[in-house]
Amino acid sequence: MNVTNKPAVRPARPHFSSGPCAKPPGWSADKLPVESLGRSHRSALGKARLQHCIDKMRAVLELPDTHRIGIVPGSDTGAYEMAMWTMLGQRPVTALAWESFGKGWVTDATKELKLDTHVMEADYGQLPDLKKVGWHHDVLFTWNGTTSGVRVPDGKWIPDNRQGLSFADATSAVFAHNLPWNQIDVATFSWQKVLGGEAAHGVLILGPRAVERLESYTPDRPLPKLFRMTKDGKLIEGIFRGETINTPSMLAVEDAIFALEWAESIGGLEGMIARCTANAEAVNQLVEERDWLHHLCADPAIRSRTGVCLTLEGADADRIKRMTKLLEAEDVAYDIAGYRDAPPGLRIWCGATVDTADIQALGPWLDWAWEETK
Repeated sequence: MNVTNKPAVRPARPHFSSGPCAKPPGWSADKLPVESLGRSHRSALGKARLQHCIDKMRAVLELPDTHRIGIVPGSDTGAYEMAMWTMLGQRPVTALAWESFGKGWVTDATKELKLDTHVMEADYGQLPDLKKVGWHHDVLFTWNGTTSGVRVPDGKWIPDNRQGLSFADATSAVFAHNLPWNQIDVATFSWQKVLGGEAAHGVLILGPRAVERLESYTPDRPLPKLFRMTKDGKLIEGIFRGETINTPSMLAVEDAIFALEWAESIGGLEGMIARCTANAEAVNQLVEERDWLHHLCADPAIRSRTGVCLTLEGADADRIKRMTKLLEAEDVAYDIAGYRDAPPGLRIWCGATVDTADIQALGPWLDWAWEETK
């Protein structure tokens, strides 16, 4: 095929985005239950649907009973900041940063909360030396960096006898990895990533050591109502039974339930992981077939299988912008330019709701856009 022309066979519209990913196959607004829509989240029905959503998340994630799940405001950012503002300050903090959002948590810890913070940074595409993390500190980290294409390899670097708490921003890792929950004290995510649900709400997962911290430590700072998880020194258990702190969107909740039911239909967590893995391998194949295309993360052991970040030989931000505009104009791919703070490149979303065939079909279009922008 002459790559200066558009691919001869137009592929199906791919579900690529660097932000919220595609809906699960078969999704339709007509399929969402209507009983809870327009009803109060405090009604018996509203609470039941919120609890049902929590139960579904626990089942699909294979989360142990030791960990609580709460639906909270503000997407993953709100959930993570909720944990930081309520639990940090009892002991020093180590903040790991190798991509944009991790650097955001560094800013929160050092400039907003003004904590005693040790910062460990690495360039985009790399990790700090995890062996040097001191677990007498509370430790903040991103499990899977959506802006750098880098993830932690596993949970083996987190000791069982740690003194501090582990705070994992896991928004692009949950449902894509079999996470070691015994090593995670706090985890946060949002429905719009691997699950393909709507944004707006975050999910906060607390292990027993995090609950103990909340009930034994009161930070010396004002806490807005949206962050308060204890009353009279005890955890407000209702938050983790669907009695949300503020008014949730029941439409977003029903959408998340639909996505969780779809996840169960494809084999639960194992099926979700398999789809993410196949998608990431399809991107690897695209890279191997093109000498001008490379992974931002050179080490496969720490390479993301959801937000896969690529560099293009000699391409600057202007050329990347022109390529992505061409692809969007052809309804091929949307929002796949690398994150604004990352090195110029592409970011291919490989979450479970993307079909591997769409990623494979992207190859000829990349060739075409590459040639057109020379």
